[in-house]
Amino acid sequence: MTPDSVRTMANFITIDGVEGAGKSTQAARLADALRRDGREVVLTREPGGTELGRALRRMLLEDDSPGPTAETELLLYLADRAEHVRRLIQPALARGAIVIADRFSDSTIAYQSYGRGLPLETVTRLDAFARGGVSPDLSFFLDLPPDAGLERARATGPADRIEREAIDFHRRVREGFRAIAAAEPGRVVVLDARLEIADLARELAEHARARLAAAA
Repeated sequence: MTPDSVRTMANFITIDGVEGAGKSTQAARLADALRRDGREVVLTREPGGTELGRALRRMLLEDDSPGPTAETELLLYLADRAEHVRRLIQPALARGAIVIADRFSDSTIAYQSYGRGLPLETVTRLDAFARGGVSPDLSFFLDLPPDAGLERARATGPADRIEREAIDFHRRVREGFRAIAAAEPGRVVVLDARLEIADLARELAEHARARLAAAA
C-alpha cells in the first residue's frame, strides 16, 4: 500500500496525519527533545523545505485562485519532494544529522491517492522516483477524527485550500493513513492526536529514542 523503497536509517523521521493533528507542534517538540540529547537535528516540512518548496507551498495551499487538477497537484507536490530530498534531506543524513520532516510520502499516498482518487500504483511509482530511494525508518501517524481536526485547524486562522475540502475527502485521507499504518507496522507508529500536547510529545520522543538506540 505504500511506496516500495530502500530504507535509509533511523535518522530520518517523518510525522504525518490529518489536518489539525498537531504535526508541526509535535515535530518542533521532538526536534527540541533530541537536540537536548546532544544530537544535530534538521527540522523541515513539506511542502516548503526549500526555496522552491516555499513558492510551491504558496501555490498549492495559500493561493485563493482555483486549485490545480488532481494530476497537476500530485506533480507539484512531487517536484517539491524531489528538490527537498536532494537539496536538504540527503545532505543532512549524509553528515549524520537527524532529519524530522513534517509530512512526507505517506501524506502523498493518503491525500493524492485515497483523497483525490488517483491510481495508487501511479502515485507510489512517481513518489519513488521523486525521493530517489530515500525513505524514513520511523514515521508517526497522528490520528484523530477529521471533523475534530478541522475544527482545531480552523481555530488557528483562515482555512487553506486543503482544509476547505469537503469532510468526505478528509475521511478518505484518514482511511489512507490507516491503510498505510496497517501495511507497515514496523515503520509507522500510530498515536492518538487527542492526547494532551505534552503527553503526545513524550510518546514521540520515547519511540524516537528507542529506534535511534536500536539503530546504533
